Amino acid sequence: MADLALPDAPDAPGVADDGVWLHCIECGRDHAPFDDIIYTCPDCGGLLEARYDRYPTFDGFDGRGVWRYNVALPFEAGVTLPEGDTPLHRVPRLRESIGVRNLRIKHEGMNPTGSFKDRGMTVGVRVAEELGVDRLACASTGNTSAALAAYGARAGLQTLVLLPAGKVAAGKIAQASLHGARILEVDGNFDACLDIVQGLADRGEAYLLNSLNPFRLEGQKTIGLEILEAFRDDHGRFPDRIVLPVGNAGNTAALYKCFRELVAGGDLAEEDVPKLTGVQAEGAAPMVEAIEEGLEDTRRWEHVETIATAIRIGNPVNAPKALPGIRATGGTAVAVSDSGITAAQRDLAEEGVGVEPASAASVAGLRKLREEGVVDADEDVVCLTTGHLLKDPDAAAAAGSDPEPVANSTEAVLEHLAE
Repeated sequence: MADLALPDAPDAPGVADDGVWLHCIECGRDHAPFDDIIYTCPDCGGLLEARYDRYPTFDGFDGRGVWRYNVALPFEAGVTLPEGDTPLHRVPRLRESIGVRNLRIKHEGMNPTGSFKDRGMTVGVRVAEELGVDRLACASTGNTSAALAAYGARAGLQTLVLLPAGKVAAGKIAQASLHGARILEVDGNFDACLDIVQGLADRGEAYLLNSLNPFRLEGQKTIGLEILEAFRDDHGRFPDRIVLPVGNAGNTAALYKCFRELVAGGDLAEEDVPKLTGVQAEGAAPMVEAIEEGLEDTRRWEHVETIATAIRIGNPVNAPKALPGIRATGGTAVAVSDSGITAAQRDLAEEGVGVEPASAASVAGLRKLREEGVVDADEDVVCLTTGHLLKDPDAAAAAGSDPEPVANSTEAVLEHLAE
């Protein structure tokens, strides 16, 4: 069973490198961070977590973007485009429609390649440089491949991405292609692609930068730091709940780590930790199943299908880190229909916030939980939207209004508008 407890006073073990080491959440062993390339514990196969000999505090942050939070990261700076510093939108009509005290939208689609993945890549590719690797690789539903290709190009490293054939939005493939990645389309789903990439990594053929890599999540935890700072500055308190889409559960795990470190450092009270609330599509909901049935880990769903391609994942590798986070914070998980996701995408668009379908799952989930009475009317809520509208233009076109043919004259236009 995963043990995610942090000591009150961190003491760097002998394997630490400048106050950084890797800790197994299953067996408790500590490992050197940069001597060898490891993604899981060499002793028991458990998931690893980056640990530090200090905890972050709000007064220790300086600058903008992801690297504002370098005291909570393994390096002072990384391979940057730059990333982070994304908006926390107000959506007053949507807030009133759903019926909560405050609703803010953390729009991660405003990162350089259009998704939250850039936060993990700025740290992960910096670690790859430290390790001296020359080829990066990932399995992807699209956003990871775009981010890895861009940051790999920035660092001058070879990039290999494996995608499920016919299951990735064209806009995302175009990004990876333009940034020079070598793209392999696999006859299988995302989880099959990840199995292959893990096999390549195990043979030393590439450096894995999926969220199984613990350093990826270090960059992603800065989402939580930005949310807490911005919401506190605007409202004088922290949000009660953060609702987020769940695919591989990396963001859920990363946000929980962010909160645990702030609590351990004394800057966040236990009672002020936001409730982590995960949302999945009904056709790909192993995390929801695990929460509802009280499982310690998810069951692998071999067949998954949803319009929300970015969360079309049946085997979330970070579930052992994410499930305890949902439970410990008093959160929950909910599955929503594709029609509910599309409706939420339209609702956000009407407020001027353009997101891809997976992003809108967070709003669809909040609406469902509010209707069921799980979320109270007096709650302050932040919904995380993870990818930009243009990541999946076909889905956006399908959800939006159709063009209206009109004759070639001003009079014809006026007549058409009058109709």
